[in-house]
Amino acid sequence: MDRFANQRWLRMAILFAVVYPVVGITFAALANPSASNEMRITWRLAAWLISAAAFAAHVGYEHFRLRSSPLRAALHVSVAVALGAFALAVWVNVHAHWGASSHPSPLAPLALVVFPAVTGVPAFVVALVAVAVLARLRRRSQ
Repeated sequence: MDRFANQRWLRMAILFAVVYPVVGITFAALANPSASNEMRITWRLAAWLISAAAFAAHVGYEHFRLRSSPLRAALHVSVAVALGAFALAVWVNVHAHWGASSHPSPLAPLALVVFPAVTGVPAFVVALVAVAVLARLRRRSQ
């Protein structure tokens, strides 16, 4: 039973890890050809909102469906965010290498470490606070 629960959280973490870069890459592609600055801002805001909704859905899944402890839920959610950021960093490196740029940045490989750290750590903190609040509200209502 415990092994099955481990597989469920991992499958969901991988699913959300795919969602984040897909949303980011798709909306960045939609924002680039836009003529106006307002449209670029709108597309980027939409990407942030969809990513925030995915994050909230993942937090909710961990808390309500899997009934994970706040620490474990925050770890699972932050792993998904960090994996998604790593996938995005891989895309940035591939795009820089194969893209139109004749001089890719020598710092691009650094993104493979920086992206997951810069997103995973804050995601852990936010998820930990969110799940702790949800757990406290659940205890209070019972």
